[in-house]
Amino acid sequence: MTAAEKQTLAAFLDTASDYLRDCRARDRPPFPFTDDLMRGGAPPLGRTPLLRKGMLRPTPPSGGEPPATPPGPLPPEVTGPLHDAAAAVEGCRACGLARTRTRSVPGEGIVPPLVLVVGEAPGAEEDASGRPFVGPAGCLLDDMLAAIGLSRLRNCFIANVVKCRPPNNRLPTQDETAACLPFLCRQIAALRPRVILAAGRVAAHNLLGIEETMGRLRGTLYPYRLPPAFAGGAPSTEIPLIATYHPSALLRDPGLKRPAFDDLKFLMAHLASLDPVYRAEAQPLINKYAAKDSRLAPLAE
Repeated sequence: MTAAEKQTLAAFLDTASDYLRDCRARDRPPFPFTDDLMRGGAPPLGRTPLLRKGMLRPTPPSGGEPPATPPGPLPPEVTGPLHDAAAAVEGCRACGLARTRTRSVPGEGIVPPLVLVVGEAPGAEEDASGRPFVGPAGCLLDDMLAAIGLSRLRNCFIANVVKCRPPNNRLPTQDETAACLPFLCRQIAALRPRVILAAGRVAAHNLLGIEETMGRLRGTLYPYRLPPAFAGGAPSTEIPLIATYHPSALLRDPGLKRPAFDDLKFLMAHLASLDPVYRAEAQPLINKYAAKDSRLAPLAE
Protein backbone atom coordinates (compact mmCIF):
# COMPACT_ATOMS: atom_id res chain seq x y z
CA MET A 1 0.00 0.00 0.00
CA THR A 2 1.05 3.58 -0.53
CA ALA A 3 1.52 5.99 2.37
CA ALA A 4 -1.58 7.93 1.21
CA GLU A 5 -3.72 4.78 1.18
CA LYS A 6 -2.55 3.84 4.65
CA GLN A 7 -3.29 7.33 5.93
CA THR A 8 -6.82 7.26 4.48
CA LEU A 9 -7.54 3.89 6.09
CA ALA A 10 -6.07 4.91 9.45
CA ALA A 11 -8.06 8.17 9.48
CA PHE A 12 -11.28 6.27 8.76
CA LEU A 13 -10.64 3.76 11.56
CA ASP A 14 -9.72 6.50 14.04
CA THR A 15 -12.87 8.49 13.21
CA ALA A 16 -15.08 5.41 13.54
CA SER A 17 -13.49 4.57 16.89
CA ASP A 18 -13.99 8.13 18.18
CA TYR A 19 -17.67 8.21 17.26
CA LEU A 20 -18.32 4.79 18.74
CA ARG A 21 -16.65 5.84 21.97
CA ASP A 22 -17.94 9.38 22.60
CA CYS A 23 -19.84 10.53 19.49
CA ARG A 24 -17.27 13.03 18.26
CA ALA A 25 -14.12 12.99 16.23
CA ARG A 26 -10.83 14.23 17.60
CA ASP A 27 -8.09 16.07 15.74
CA ARG A 28 -5.12 13.80 15.27
CA PRO A 29 -1.70 14.32 13.69
CA PRO A 30 -1.06 12.35 10.50
CA PHE A 31 0.55 8.94 10.85
CA PRO A 32 4.16 8.83 9.59
CA PHE A 33 3.48 6.06 7.07
CA THR A 34 5.78 5.16 4.20
CA ASP A 35 5.09 3.37 0.94
CA ASP A 36 5.53 -0.38 1.02
CA LEU A 37 8.50 -1.70 -0.87
CA MET A 38 8.30 -4.33 -3.60
CA ARG A 39 8.44 -7.96 -2.45
CA GLY A 40 11.95 -8.85 -1.36
CA GLY A 41 12.96 -5.28 -0.52
CA ALA A 42 14.33 -4.23 2.84
CA PRO A 43 12.28 -1.96 5.10
CA PRO A 44 13.25 1.70 4.85
CA LEU A 45 15.59 3.10 7.45
CA GLY A 46 13.85 4.85 10.30
CA ARG A 47 10.47 3.28 9.62
CA THR A 48 8.13 4.06 12.51
CA PRO A 49 5.90 1.29 13.89
CA LEU A 50 2.15 1.83 13.85
CA LEU A 51 2.01 2.54 17.59
CA ARG A 52 4.80 5.09 17.20
CA LYS A 53 8.35 4.96 18.44
CA GLY A 54 8.47 4.46 22.18
CA MET A 55 4.77 3.71 22.75
CA LEU A 56 4.21 0.94 25.25
CA ARG A 57 1.67 -1.67 24.23
CA PRO A 58 -1.10 -2.61 26.68
CA THR A 59 -0.39 -5.65 28.81
CA PRO A 60 -2.71 -8.68 28.45
CA PRO A 61 -5.10 -9.49 31.27
CA SER A 62 -3.65 -11.60 34.06
CA GLY A 63 -4.80 -15.19 33.58
CA GLY A 64 -7.31 -14.15 30.92
CA GLU A 65 -7.63 -14.38 27.17
CA PRO A 66 -5.07 -12.44 25.11
CA PRO A 67 -6.22 -9.43 23.08
CA ALA A 68 -7.74 -10.18 19.68
CA THR A 69 -4.69 -8.59 18.03
CA PRO A 70 -1.51 -9.64 19.83
CA PRO A 71 0.55 -6.54 20.59
CA GLY A 72 3.80 -8.18 19.53
CA PRO A 73 7.27 -7.39 20.89
CA LEU A 74 8.16 -3.92 22.05
CA PRO A 75 10.43 -2.02 19.67
CA PRO A 76 14.10 -2.10 20.74
CA GLU A 77 14.09 1.50 21.94
CA VAL A 78 11.67 0.72 24.79
CA THR A 79 13.23 -2.51 25.98
CA GLY A 80 15.42 -2.08 29.03
CA PRO A 81 14.46 -0.17 32.20
CA LEU A 82 11.12 1.10 30.91
CA HIS A 83 10.11 -2.32 29.63
CA ASP A 84 11.26 -3.89 32.89
CA ALA A 85 9.12 -1.45 34.88
CA ALA A 86 6.04 -2.33 32.80
CA ALA A 87 6.73 -6.05 33.27
CA ALA A 88 7.11 -5.52 37.02
CA VAL A 89 3.76 -3.72 37.12
CA GLU A 90 2.13 -6.69 35.40
CA GLY A 91 3.61 -9.11 37.91
CA CYS A 92 2.92 -7.00 41.00
CA ARG A 93 0.70 -8.42 43.75
CA ALA A 94 1.64 -5.94 46.47
CA CYS A 95 -1.91 -4.72 47.08
CA GLY A 96 -5.47 -5.92 46.58
CA LEU A 97 -5.93 -4.06 43.28
CA ALA A 98 -4.10 -6.90 41.50
CA ARG A 99 -7.01 -9.20 42.35
CA THR A 100 -9.73 -6.90 41.02
CA ARG A 101 -8.08 -5.46 37.91
CA THR A 102 -8.64 -6.65 34.35
CA ARG A 103 -5.35 -5.27 33.07
CA SER A 104 -2.51 -3.31 34.52
CA VAL A 105 -1.95 0.11 32.93
CA PRO A 106 1.77 1.01 33.00
CA GLY A 107 1.58 3.90 30.52
CA GLU A 108 2.23 4.85 26.91
CA GLY A 109 3.74 7.58 24.81
CA ILE A 110 6.98 8.82 23.34
CA VAL A 111 10.42 7.88 24.66
CA PRO A 112 12.05 10.13 25.74
CA PRO A 113 9.18 12.59 26.25
CA LEU A 114 9.20 16.34 26.43
CA VAL A 115 6.41 16.11 29.05
CA LEU A 116 5.43 13.29 31.38
CA VAL A 117 1.76 13.58 32.33
CA VAL A 118 0.92 11.80 35.59
CA GLY A 119 -2.66 11.11 36.67
CA GLU A 120 -4.01 9.27 39.69
CA ALA A 121 -5.25 5.81 38.59
CA PRO A 122 -6.91 3.98 35.69
CA GLY A 123 -10.69 4.03 35.26
CA ALA A 124 -13.02 1.47 33.73
CA GLU A 125 -12.02 2.14 30.09
CA GLU A 126 -8.34 2.04 30.97
CA ASP A 127 -8.77 -1.18 32.94
CA ALA A 128 -10.43 -2.79 29.92
CA SER A 129 -7.88 -1.61 27.35
CA GLY A 130 -4.62 -1.51 29.31
CA ARG A 131 -4.03 2.05 28.09
CA PRO A 132 -3.99 5.25 30.19
CA PHE A 133 -6.48 8.10 29.74
CA VAL A 134 -8.70 6.62 27.01
CA GLY A 135 -12.15 7.37 28.48
CA PRO A 136 -13.94 10.75 28.49
CA ALA A 137 -11.26 12.24 30.74
CA GLY A 138 -8.63 10.94 28.33
CA CYS A 139 -10.33 12.57 25.36
CA LEU A 140 -10.35 15.85 27.27
CA LEU A 141 -6.69 15.42 28.21
CA ASP A 142 -5.79 14.92 24.54
CA ASP A 143 -7.67 18.13 23.69
CA MET A 144 -5.92 20.00 26.52
CA LEU A 145 -2.49 18.88 25.35
CA ALA A 146 -3.30 19.68 21.71
CA ALA A 147 -4.22 23.23 22.73
CA ILE A 148 -0.56 23.87 23.58
CA GLY A 149 1.06 21.75 20.86
CA LEU A 150 1.52 18.52 22.82
CA SER A 151 0.44 14.95 22.08
CA ARG A 152 1.06 11.44 23.37
CA LEU A 153 1.82 10.59 19.73
CA ARG A 154 4.62 13.14 19.35
CA ASN A 155 6.17 14.42 22.55
CA CYS A 156 4.42 13.15 25.71
CA PHE A 157 4.30 10.06 27.87
CA ILE A 158 1.14 9.36 29.88
CA ALA A 159 1.12 7.42 33.15
CA ASN A 160 -0.59 7.22 36.54
CA VAL A 161 0.60 7.01 40.12
CA VAL A 162 -1.44 3.81 40.61
CA LYS A 163 -1.22 1.26 37.80
CA CYS A 164 -4.40 -0.75 38.48
CA ARG A 165 -7.99 0.42 38.69
CA PRO A 166 -9.43 0.95 42.18
CA PRO A 167 -12.93 -0.62 42.33
CA ASN A 168 -15.74 1.74 41.32
CA ASN A 169 -13.13 4.35 40.35
CA ARG A 170 -12.66 5.37 43.98
CA LEU A 171 -9.57 7.31 45.01
CA PRO A 172 -6.57 5.05 45.66
CA THR A 173 -5.69 4.47 49.29
CA GLN A 174 -2.41 5.45 50.89
CA ASP A 175 -1.29 1.80 50.91
CA GLU A 176 -2.08 1.46 47.20
CA THR A 177 -0.17 4.60 46.22
CA ALA A 178 2.77 3.52 48.41
CA ALA A 179 2.86 0.12 46.66
CA CYS A 180 2.77 1.68 43.18
CA LEU A 181 4.93 4.79 43.58
CA PRO A 182 8.24 2.89 43.09
CA PHE A 183 7.06 1.86 39.60
CA LEU A 184 6.44 5.50 38.71
CA CYS A 185 9.87 6.44 40.05
CA ARG A 186 11.44 3.76 37.86
CA GLN A 187 9.59 5.16 34.85
CA ILE A 188 10.71 8.72 35.58
CA ALA A 189 14.31 7.51 35.94
CA ALA A 190 14.07 5.79 32.53
CA LEU A 191 12.15 8.54 30.75
CA ARG A 192 13.94 11.64 32.10
CA PRO A 193 11.21 14.04 30.87
CA ARG A 194 11.97 17.72 30.52
CA VAL A 195 8.84 18.62 32.54
CA ILE A 196 6.28 16.69 34.62
CA LEU A 197 2.62 17.72 34.52
CA ALA A 198 0.86 16.41 37.63
CA ALA A 199 -2.83 16.07 36.75
CA GLY A 200 -4.83 16.14 39.96
CA ARG A 201 -4.30 16.22 43.70
CA VAL A 202 -3.28 12.54 44.06
CA ALA A 203 -0.47 12.90 41.53
CA ALA A 204 0.76 16.22 42.94
CA HIS A 205 0.71 15.03 46.56
CA ASN A 206 2.60 11.82 45.82
CA LEU A 207 5.22 13.40 43.59
CA LEU A 208 5.86 16.44 45.77
CA GLY A 209 5.29 14.91 49.18
CA ILE A 210 3.13 17.82 50.28
CA GLU A 211 -0.58 18.01 50.90
CA GLU A 212 -2.22 21.20 49.71
CA THR A 213 -5.37 22.01 47.80
CA MET A 214 -4.99 22.25 44.05
CA GLY A 215 -5.84 25.92 44.31
CA ARG A 216 -2.66 26.41 46.37
CA LEU A 217 -0.52 24.05 44.27
CA ARG A 218 -1.29 25.71 40.95
CA GLY A 219 0.83 28.44 39.40
CA THR A 220 4.18 27.34 40.85
CA LEU A 221 7.10 25.59 39.20
CA TYR A 222 8.25 22.89 41.61
CA PRO A 223 11.59 21.03 41.49
CA TYR A 224 11.01 17.28 41.46
CA ARG A 225 13.94 15.08 42.46
CA LEU A 226 13.99 11.31 42.18
CA PRO A 227 14.49 9.48 45.47
CA PRO A 228 18.18 8.44 45.77
CA ALA A 229 17.28 4.75 45.43
CA PHE A 230 16.13 5.39 41.84
CA ALA A 231 18.84 7.83 40.77
CA GLY A 232 21.34 5.07 39.97
CA GLY A 233 23.97 6.40 42.34
CA ALA A 234 24.28 9.69 40.44
CA PRO A 235 23.07 13.01 41.80
CA SER A 236 19.38 13.30 40.99
CA THR A 237 18.66 16.03 38.45
CA GLU A 238 15.77 18.33 39.25
CA ILE A 239 12.82 18.01 36.88
CA PRO A 240 10.41 20.97 36.75
CA LEU A 241 6.89 20.00 37.81
CA ILE A 242 3.63 21.88 37.23
CA ALA A 243 0.35 20.85 38.87
CA THR A 244 -3.12 21.29 37.44
CA TYR A 245 -6.61 19.85 37.79
CA HIS A 246 -7.33 16.30 36.67
CA PRO A 247 -9.44 16.24 33.46
CA SER A 248 -12.19 14.36 35.30
CA ALA A 249 -12.50 17.33 37.68
CA LEU A 250 -13.07 19.57 34.65
CA LEU A 251 -15.81 17.24 33.43
CA ARG A 252 -17.52 17.47 36.82
CA ASP A 253 -17.03 21.23 37.14
CA PRO A 254 -16.63 23.10 33.81
CA GLY A 255 -15.78 26.22 35.78
CA LEU A 256 -12.32 24.75 36.35
CA LYS A 257 -11.52 24.74 32.63
CA ARG A 258 -10.37 28.37 32.61
CA PRO A 259 -7.82 27.98 35.44
CA ALA A 260 -6.67 24.66 33.95
CA PHE A 261 -6.05 26.38 30.60
CA ASP A 262 -4.10 29.04 32.47
CA ASP A 263 -1.93 26.25 33.91
CA LEU A 264 -1.38 24.86 30.41
CA LYS A 265 -0.22 28.24 29.13
CA PHE A 266 2.15 28.41 32.10
CA LEU A 267 3.51 25.02 31.00
CA MET A 268 3.71 26.25 27.41
CA ALA A 269 5.79 29.29 28.34
CA HIS A 270 8.21 27.14 30.33
CA LEU A 271 8.55 24.54 27.58
CA ALA A 272 9.19 27.22 24.96
CA SER A 273 12.04 28.56 27.08
CA LEU A 274 13.50 25.05 27.49
CA ASP A 275 13.19 23.49 24.05
CA PRO A 276 13.73 25.36 20.77
CA VAL A 277 12.15 22.56 18.71
CA TYR A 278 8.96 22.74 20.74
CA ARG A 279 8.95 26.53 20.52
CA ALA A 280 9.25 26.46 16.73
CA GLU A 281 6.42 23.94 16.42
CA ALA A 282 4.18 25.76 18.92
CA GLN A 283 4.96 29.30 17.68
CA PRO A 284 1.56 29.79 15.96
CA LEU A 285 -0.20 28.87 19.21
CA ILE A 286 2.14 31.08 21.24
CA ASN A 287 1.35 34.00 18.94
CA LYS A 288 -2.38 33.26 19.30
CA TYR A 289 -2.35 33.34 23.10
CA ALA A 290 0.31 36.00 23.68
CA ALA A 291 -2.00 39.00 23.41
CA LYS A 292 -3.86 37.93 26.57
CA ASP A 293 -1.04 36.26 28.49
CA SER A 294 1.96 38.24 29.75
CA ARG A 295 4.02 35.07 30.19
CA LEU A 296 3.77 34.31 26.47
CA ALA A 297 4.02 37.87 25.19
CA PRO A 298 7.87 37.96 25.18
CA LEU A 299 7.86 34.76 23.10
CA ALA A 300 5.53 36.04 20.37
CA GLU A 301 6.83 36.81 16.90
